[in-house]
Amino acid sequence: MATDSALTADQILSATEDALRRFGPAKATVVDVARALGVSHGSVYRFFPSKAALREAVTERWLAQAHEELRSVAAESGPAPERLHRWLTTLFAAKRGKALDDPQLFATYLTLVGEASHVVDAHLGTLVGQIARILRDGVDRGEFRHAPVDPTALAVFEATAHFHDPAHASGWSDPAAGDRFEALWALLLRGLAADA
Repeated sequence: MATDSALTADQILSATEDALRRFGPAKATVVDVARALGVSHGSVYRFFPSKAALREAVTERWLAQAHEELRSVAAESGPAPERLHRWLTTLFAAKRGKALDDPQLFATYLTLVGEASHVVDAHLGTLVGQIARILRDGVDRGEFRHAPVDPTALAVFEATAHFHDPAHASGWSDPAAGDRFEALWALLLRGLAADA
């Protein structure tokens, strides 16, 4: 339990995640969050002016958690083809893990994501930007062919959508999903590789 004076935004977001998991997005309320924290709902509103703002902040936090490990891979200095492969497999593993390990919470977040399109757009922009960084490094080192980096990064992201877009989550439990990803990666790599 938090007191009003010790309450933090992070505590509120964690309690909101718990309420969403417990009650679902249609029934979870700010009162549920406040009750879990042992504070008044007015205390929650001091941090988040509306239920919509609170749900948006939870969505943003959830999406940002995916950025950190991917950002690390994008910032590495190793060979670009290996980094791009690791970045894509990390993204697939993260999405697959969330969908398969806690399907109820994953479904809840899909609902929230549908409500916060500008947050999602910023998230997607960040991801495509990380791919672009890796591609740019590969072009600069002669590992990838010269091509317009930003449109190519978007094309790579869209080409691999089956392995990270939640619309395809029902297929992620297929034991052959990893093999299909590797087959797609081999095609992408042949298209990106610099001419010998």
